[in-house]
Amino acid sequence: MQTKPSDLGLVARVTDLTKTYGSGPAAVTALDGVSLGVRRGEFTAIMGPSGSGKSTLMHIMAGLDSPTTGRVWIGDEEITGMGDAALTLIRRRRVGFVFQAFNLVPTLDVEANVTFPFELDGRRPNTTERAWIDSLIDSLGLRPRLRHRPAELSGGQQQRVAIARALGARPALVFADEPTGNLDSRTSREVLALLATAAAEYGQGIVMVTHDPVAASHADRIVVVNDGRIVADEGRLTAAAASELVLGLEAAR
Repeated sequence: MQTKPSDLGLVARVTDLTKTYGSGPAAVTALDGVSLGVRRGEFTAIMGPSGSGKSTLMHIMAGLDSPTTGRVWIGDEEITGMGDAALTLIRRRRVGFVFQAFNLVPTLDVEANVTFPFELDGRRPNTTERAWIDSLIDSLGLRPRLRHRPAELSGGQQQRVAIARALGARPALVFADEPTGNLDSRTSREVLALLATAAAEYGQGIVMVTHDPVAASHADRIVVVNDGRIVADEGRLTAAAASELVLGLEAAR
């Protein structure tokens, strides 16, 4: 009998993943034989030099891009080759996203943006979900801004709204691409603490792509990608150790 990802405690998994852009002599291999599982309740940071393939890996794991070869699961559903409509439904109900571009709805105020995933799913937050959303809003300092629209917010405030939206529905899996890139150091620490709490207390699998060794040091696990391959898979590291790991790869290029 074939083992399900959930039997291994995994909320996402890729096996033998390759991604090639272009063809012939001009072809670029972004991923080369990558296999990786993300565990429930674990905060994973993906690091690597620029152009290493880390963002491509995240996009394929999240169902936002398709592999050239290999297989991809979200939970127990294999999404390799899945149609757009089915993929959209899985992403809506099981996955949260935090991207540098924020992707907030410009016509909605802060509260409506935070609860937008529920609106898309045709329902309202229940009492437990509402309490969690309220705690996120307070933790991220958004309470005074609830009636403001994205254009009335700073970049850091918009990022906080995007994080509250991603965590609000407690999806099994959250992908964050440089989530602290536009934040001051204090807010960055608060955001990283929230991501760690979402993993530890609510069992969410958190995957964060980051260049920042300080951000990576908050994760339970650090995966390092270089030239399209996973070259290190470590437990919790200090910021200095994480920095040394990546700088060593860049120096060797």
